[in-house]
Formats: sequence, structure tokens, C-alpha cells
Amino acid sequence: MNFLTPPTAKKMVPKDKVDPTYKKLRWQVFLGIFIGYAGYYLLRNNFSLVIPKLVDEGFSKTQLGVAFSAVSIAYGFSKFFSGIISDRSNARIFLPLGLILTAIINLMFGFIPALTQSITAMFILLFLIGWFEGMGWPPSGRVLTHWYSVSERGGWTSVWNVAHNVGGGLMAPLAVGGIAFFAAHVTGMKSYTGAFIIPAIVGIVVAIVAYFLIRDTPESQGLPPIEEYKDDFPNEEHEMFETELSAKEILFQHVLNNKWVWIIACANIFVYFVRYGVENWAPAFLTEMRHISLAGSSNSYMIYELAGIPGTIFAGWVSDKLFHGRRGPAGFCFMIVVSIFVIMYWKATNLVMINISLFMIGFLIYGPVMLIGLQALDSVPKKAAGTAAGLTGLFGYLFGSVAANAIMGVIVDHLGWTAGFMTIFASCLIAAALFAVTWNLRGQELVTKDESK
Repeated sequence: MNFLTPPTAKKMVPKDKVDPTYKKLRWQVFLGIFIGYAGYYLLRNNFSLVIPKLVDEGFSKTQLGVAFSAVSIAYGFSKFFSGIISDRSNARIFLPLGLILTAIINLMFGFIPALTQSITAMFILLFLIGWFEGMGWPPSGRVLTHWYSVSERGGWTSVWNVAHNVGGGLMAPLAVGGIAFFAAHVTGMKSYTGAFIIPAIVGIVVAIVAYFLIRDTPESQGLPPIEEYKDDFPNEEHEMFETELSAKEILFQHVLNNKWVWIIACANIFVYFVRYGVENWAPAFLTEMRHISLAGSSNSYMIYELAGIPGTIFAGWVSDKLFHGRRGPAGFCFMIVVSIFVIMYWKATNLVMINISLFMIGFLIYGPVMLIGLQALDSVPKKAAGTAAGLTGLFGYLFGSVAANAIMGVIVDHLGWTAGFMTIFASCLIAAALFAVTWNLRGQELVTKDESK
């Protein structure tokens, strides 16, 4: 895997070129990881939109929930192991590679009919999608920690994080448009295969564009480290951790012995259960219980995703300005309010109230998703950022998202939607409690109440 090796430091550019070059490349690499990561979300949850069609073909929600859980199982492990690899890889290659591989699997789903006729085949393909999807976050985290300093990283990360919502929001109309196109113009193929094919083609184009925009580190472009450029160091010793660390050093010196990373990882389980419990089952709930068409439910799905854009940025602002860089209080407040709108969404009977509730859940839940990732980045040296984020992702997806897919399917099949929504509500409260444990944590410091005012 030598092609993934990070580029070596180039000869320093002239001093008078440092500032303009840095300004240009910071915007360029940010755009690259933004559209690149949005591209991943064009291809992750397409299966959720075809669940109602597959139910009509005779599959149970339990079967489809188990199959769909493969994405989360694979994604959780992949995000962790990809984080370890990504910390020692060229982000410019690593991010587009995962996106192209994900697109190829989606194209297989679309062009090979047998793959949607067997739960086993669906599980295997969805597992591969989840594994390749796990290659998106770690290189983005690597870029963020190398091109943006500690004091500005919260704002930039919150803006980058809305790539989730841009990609996820565009996925629904792209997939539904693909279904409509195949229904009208393609014979001999089931129309819902368009939900995989059209987004995959777009994803490949996005991967190519991301490759041309992303650069791995400032040093690879002949620039000084971001800490020197911004005169913004993460510690009193001005230690920057520019030397590449071994996998053993990353794991055992900086991640696995960090108690805050473990607490954050546990909180992520319940945040992700709420996020995916609402998101992945929205089409099924709305079509089955509220008798809304697939096109109508896709619009509600898009509202949920796009609401996360202002919500994520607002969460970053709240944690920076109101809580002075402490992410725990912001996460606690957001999860408490999310719990209220989960109940409203469950009880809403008309489309207006359903969409208002979904908008507010989307607005509020993506803030905690971003804050957990940011806490992971801030709690370790930047050469270990991908691994720390990968560990929190492993917990979130392996336990939270898998439960939201597989366990929610079992709960709804056997106990009904009421039990499903009560489980989501309880997860909101548990996540809030775990955020409260980190109330006074700021970066790698534990501050007193007087200092946090």
C-alpha cells in the first residue's frame, strides 16, 4: 500500500509567499473534503428508500433491518481501522479511493438484479458499502487538524460537518429521480435500481473533483505547520507532533488510555441510535403509519437532513461562545430538546407537524454528532486524530447504528412503533447524561467551575 504513503515535506516556499499560499490552499482543501465527504452521503443510505419496495416484494422489516445493519457494522470497524491507516496515509488519495469503491458497489446493486433478491446477498453488499464508507471521515479529520489550528478548528469543523446533510439531503431527490427515470425510460430493470445507479455516477464525479482539490499537509506544499503559521499551539510546550507516529504509539499512548475518548465513544452509541432510528426508518414509518407516498416521505427525509446544516453550525457557535470551548454542556442541552421533538414526531398526524418535528430533530441531532467528533479530535495529538475519531465511530456505528437498524426492526415488528419511539426517547436521555459527565472538559483540560464561566 505504498501508494497511500504521505508525501514528504517540500522545500519551504519564500516567506512572502507563505500567507497567500496558505490562504488559497486552506480554502481549496476545505472545499475538497467538504464535497468529498458529501459525496459519501450520496451513497450510504440509498437502501432505506427502497425498503418499502422490498417489503412489497415479501421481505419483512426484521429481515431488511438485519441486512441494513451490515452498513453500520462494517462502517464502525472500518472507521476505526481506516482511522489507523489514514493517520499514516495521504488524505488526497485515501478519501477519493473510498468514495469510488462505494460507488462501484452501488452500481453492482443497481445492475445485478439477483443482489436484491436475497437477504444474504444484500447483507454482503451493504457490508462492503459500510466498509468503504468508513474511509471518508478519518482523512477529513487528518486534513482539518493539519490545516486548521486548535482555536479555530471548532468553527471550521462545524461547517465541514454539514457535508453530512448536504450529501444526505441530495441523496433522496437524486435517488427518487433515478427511480422515476428508470421507470420511464429503462425496460427490463426494476425502477428502484435507479436509486443506486444515478447517485453512484454522481459520486464518482465528486471523487475525481475531490482528488484535484485536496492536499495532505501544509508541509507537503512547502508551508510551515499550522501552529507556527497561526501562532496557536495546543499546549504550553508548543509540541506539535509533526513526526509520523506508529500504529502502536497512536493506539496505546494517545487513544486507548484516554478516559475522555471512552466516555465520548459511549455517548456516541446513543446519539447514533437516535440519529439513525429516526432517519433510516422515516420512509417506512411515514408510508405505513401516516400513509404518505414514497415521494412525500423522501421530501420529509430531505427536510430532516438539510435542517442539520444550520443546526450543526449553531451547535459549534454555542459550544465556542456560550460554553467557551466546552462541548459537553452544548451536547447535553441539544439532546434534552431532541427528546421533546422525538415525541412530537411520533404523535404528529398531519404532514405539517411531521415536517416541523423532523426539521427540529435534524436541526438538533447533528450538533451532538459533530461535537463528539470534535471532542475526539481535540483530546489527542493531531497525528492520532483519525484513530480517536475512529474509536468513537466504532462505538457509534457498531452499537448505536446497528441497534437503530436491526433492533428497531425487531422492536417494530414485534412490539409496534410505540415501543420503537420510546426506545429512541430513552436514548436521548442517556446521551444527555453522558454529555453531562464531560461538562467541564475543554480540549485536553478539565477546568474548574470558576474557569469555565
